[in-house]
Formats: sequence, C-alpha cells, structure tokens
Amino acid sequence: MALKLKREELVRTRNLIGGEWSEAVSRARYPVTNPATGEIIAEVANSGPADARAATNAAYQAAESWRNRLPRERAAILRRWHALLVENSEDLATLMSMEQGKPMAESRGEVAYGASYVAWFAEEATRTYGDLIPQQQRGKQMRAMKEPVGIVAAITPWNFPLAMIARKIAPALAAGCTVVGKPAEDTPLTALALAALAGEAGVPAGVLNMLSASREQGIEAVADWLADDRVRKVTFTGSTAVGKYLARESAGTLKKLSLELGGNAPFIVFDDADLDAAIAGLMAAKFRNGGQTCVCPNRIYVQAGVFDRFAELLAARVGALKVASATDPEAQIGPMINAKAIDKIARHVEDAVSKGAIVLTGGKRLTELGPNYYAPTVFTHASNDMLVTCEETFGPVAPLYRFDQEEEAVRLANDSPFGLAAYFYTRDMRRAERVARRLEAGVVGLNEGAVSSEAAPFGGVKESGYGREGSKYGLDDYLTIKYVCQGNLD
Repeated sequence: MALKLKREELVRTRNLIGGEWSEAVSRARYPVTNPATGEIIAEVANSGPADARAATNAAYQAAESWRNRLPRERAAILRRWHALLVENSEDLATLMSMEQGKPMAESRGEVAYGASYVAWFAEEATRTYGDLIPQQQRGKQMRAMKEPVGIVAAITPWNFPLAMIARKIAPALAAGCTVVGKPAEDTPLTALALAALAGEAGVPAGVLNMLSASREQGIEAVADWLADDRVRKVTFTGSTAVGKYLARESAGTLKKLSLELGGNAPFIVFDDADLDAAIAGLMAAKFRNGGQTCVCPNRIYVQAGVFDRFAELLAARVGALKVASATDPEAQIGPMINAKAIDKIARHVEDAVSKGAIVLTGGKRLTELGPNYYAPTVFTHASNDMLVTCEETFGPVAPLYRFDQEEEAVRLANDSPFGLAAYFYTRDMRRAERVARRLEAGVVGLNEGAVSSEAAPFGGVKESGYGREGSKYGLDDYLTIKYVCQGNLD
C-alpha cells in the first residue's frame, strides 16, 4: 500500500455479517484500485445474493433487541462511534484518498463532515417525540407514536465513501433500525473501516452489516434485499436510473424509500452580485472532489453585464488549480474515479467545442500525470444543444451561459428534469426572495456555495428523488407513525 495507516487493522477486506468478518459465500474476490495510478490496493469479498440474505438474517435477529434499547443507550453508542471516527480520522482519510482519489485535505474534511452526522443523530435519538391528540370524544384518548421502520438497506456511491454511508447509518441506528449496507464497488474500504469502528463503539452484532460487491454481483445482492419483505426501507444515493430501478423492484413489498439521485445544478450570477463572492462560491461548489458531486453546478448562467469580467476571473482561478495525486500535499484536484468518467468528461467538452464553445482554460486530458486526470476547464458560448446542458458531467468542467433578464435565468435553471440543488448570487433582497421561491430544487444556495450541513435537510425534487437526510427531518424517514386509540376511560 502506497499510503500507510497507523492502524493497519482498519483495512478490512471481508464482509461484516452478524458481528463476524467473513468471506463471500462463493469465496470470490475483486480488486480495488487507486484511480491515481491504476494500482491494485486490495482485494475484497465479491458478495452475491447468499451473502445479502445472510446479512438480512443477522439484521432480523438483532432487530428486536436493538429497537427495545432505550434511546439514550443508542445515543451513547453513537457518541462513542463519533469519538472513534475523530480519533482515527487520519487513517480514514488516507483510505479514502487511496481508493477514491480525492486530495487528503478534502478527505480529512469529509471524515469530519461524515462524523458530524453521527454526532447529530446521537442527539436526535432521544427526540423521537410523538403527539397526544386533543380529545375528540369523551372516554377516548388518541396518541401518535413513532417507531423504527425496521431493517434498512443502505446503498451508497463512490464519490463520498464515508459521508454518504454515515448519514444513512447514523439516523437508522438512532431510530432503532438495523442495517444492511453495500458501498459502491469502487470504494468499499472506507465503509468497511467505518463498520469496524462501529463495532468497537459497541454497536451489537447484527445491528450493522456491511457487504462489498462488484458492479455485477452487487446488482444481484441488492435484488435479494428488494425482494425480501423483512427489509422495510431502502436508502440510496446515486443515479436517477438506478433510483427508478430500486423504486420499481421494491414495489412488490411496498418498502419505504429515500432516494437522493442525479442533479444538474444551475448557478446564476446576476449583474448586481458581488463577483468575488460569486467566484469563491462557485469554486467551492463546482471543484470540490474534482466536480464529482451531485450538487456541484453544472450550468453556470451569468448576466450579460458582468459576463466577460466573470469569465476572466473564473478562468484565472481555475487555471491556477493544482492537479495532482493525494500524495501531494498541495493537490487541489485529484484523479477522476475511473476511465469511464474521464471518457464522459472528454466527450462533453469535445461536443461543446464542436458546437461553438470557446475554451478559456483546460479542456484536455492530463495523461502525463496518470490514466484518470483531466484539466479543470472553463468555456464560454455554452448553449442548450450541448451535452453539458442536459447531462450531468460529473467532472471539473464549468460551462458559462449568457443571459439578459431574471425571468430568462429562472426559466433556464428550471428547464431540467432534475431538481437537487441550485445556486444564485445577488445583492437585491427582493430578487433574492423571488428567485429562491421560484427555483425548482430541494437545496438552494443564496450567495453561498457550500450548502451541506448535518443540521439541514438534504434532498431533491422532480427526478432528483425524494426523502431528506440530515436535520431533525432526517430521522423521520427511518420512523413510522402508529396511532393508538384508547377507549373506555370514563
């Protein structure tokens, strides 16, 4: 391993099922590679339906005992888990950078961000209040009680290997649910380490189960959870296409779903905006994780009066970004996750250029650095007939679109089947209120590019999915409401 850990035992390559680390039933394994070099860094269990069923069995056996724990007891375990995440943050960041490719500074930030969800839901565990309904008839008392939904299947993407799974597991455990989890095939090591630390914190055997699987095997493993009526909820972050598949295939058992799906975020800069703030916000929102985030701006609309100046300032900032592997302490942009991602980015830029785009900086592969690097790119003369307009690029590419009127900007921003995040910059407070209300998105950044927080509800509208993660609302997605009507009280 190119990057050493202080605690080498955090590198787990087997499944966690029922408190035991075990090989896949088939004994099959698959390689996990470093996207910066293509080097194999580990081989992990390649799980299938039999492993998924074993995980469900373990979660089912542990369910009653866990849901009957006092909320403060579950909260104490979550607090210990949080402490272990913080204590082992450097090792977790190292694992993440190795398998995902993001610079170490970003990986450290993600560990802190993911851990914040564990701390938040440790507190929320004790706040699952119900309601006493005002009396409607004499002799009757009506109550609404909140109870854990049951076994939760958590399926997460590769772009945030720790944060995405932490913000699903933490509320599930806080609510009293047991969990079966499957991280993305590209980045299983961080999630397996996370599960190992949960065990150290005192999460009982079977309460949290974690499988690794290749893309093909993972589809079959998840299919077993979708068909199993003991699994009562699926929480997923990933593409809209996969989200629709999960919704269809889970319909037979009417599971509860939380789906955080694809995005195509607009970023609007009005003439009256603070341009320095807008540039800083765009850099934070767009180029974090090399543009491989579901909320990063994909369409940047700049009003005509400031367009040229904004483009000049942005190109200078983007052109100065340091592209390097995670081993370089000055790295700001790392490799993309794999060759498929690089090919999509290159295809989008080539398509734009063929349709009249003018590249101000970047626009090329950086093969001298390794197989999966692409130069951070800014281009002008973006138009609606380009692939970047309708497809999520998921890379460090910033297309600039010119607009004239507010109405036009809002219409263009909403002209998408997706509605996860949207951003806009203005110093006109009346405009701020109008545009924030009219944007069709679950998350809106007003004069702000960094919008994520454990205290805020995160999720989308339209084909970006439904359900919310984080905040006081995030716990509700792991609870059901039971109505109790007690009679003959007089």
